[in-house]
Amino acid sequence: MGLTYSSYLKLDQLLDLQQMQSNGRAHDELLFIVIHQTYELWFREMLHEIDLLLVSLETREIVQARATLKRLRSILRVFVSQIDVLETLTGPQFLSFRDLLGSASGFQSTQFRELEFVFGKKRPELIQALPEDSADRARLQKRFDGATVWDSFMHYLSQCGYAIPAHVLNRDLTRPTAPSRQVQAILLQIYRKDRDTADFCELLLDIDEGIQEWRYRHVKMVERIIGNKKGTGGSSGVEYLKSTLFNPSFPDLWAIRSEFEKP
Repeated sequence: MGLTYSSYLKLDQLLDLQQMQSNGRAHDELLFIVIHQTYELWFREMLHEIDLLLVSLETREIVQARATLKRLRSILRVFVSQIDVLETLTGPQFLSFRDLLGSASGFQSTQFRELEFVFGKKRPELIQALPEDSADRARLQKRFDGATVWDSFMHYLSQCGYAIPAHVLNRDLTRPTAPSRQVQAILLQIYRKDRDTADFCELLLDIDEGIQEWRYRHVKMVERIIGNKKGTGGSSGVEYLKSTLFNPSFPDLWAIRSEFEKP
């Protein structure tokens, strides 16, 4: 038999991956597993698209870069919509299997940390928490050492003739991205005179807003289900998640909003 729908998608293996710790006694555990496995698949797709975005910016293939940002924006909308499904899980339903999760926690998602790093939220302690010589640690280290989306965009603007400061272009890539008043002045110039690049900036802002919206919805979902209890794996739960809110990936794009002038 040739390739089939089932064999192409490896459905036998895929549908065997939802192993419930409750052995089916907690009906709602399956939903919890499916949602989180689905997130990991979307994380993989996002990282796949981001790698293309970085290359497209480096090679000035702006049409491709724009299309990739639009796809990323759509994926982030799926991120938010999945929380709508997860919020159908009530506190008592979650508690029916929560103790079986042991030390497992979403904080341990290497792919999510990769996404944080590529959007400029770099923290070396997240790498050190992973086992030495592990594939996860090597992958996260590569993201830590590499350019962020914002770095690639700055180099793209430089190639287009904009006078991006040398300290921005040659910065230590292992440091979190930080706002720059000089970059903000250039962005204001772009919004006044370069409509196409300004539209690209708006797409970047869509991504930033989408990430922040997802973080906010995630916080409220966790608070709705477990309140102020500690998170799984001993994390501080809601209080930690709240500390991640309203920290933009592209602060310069937000900083210039109050400086726009009438056309």
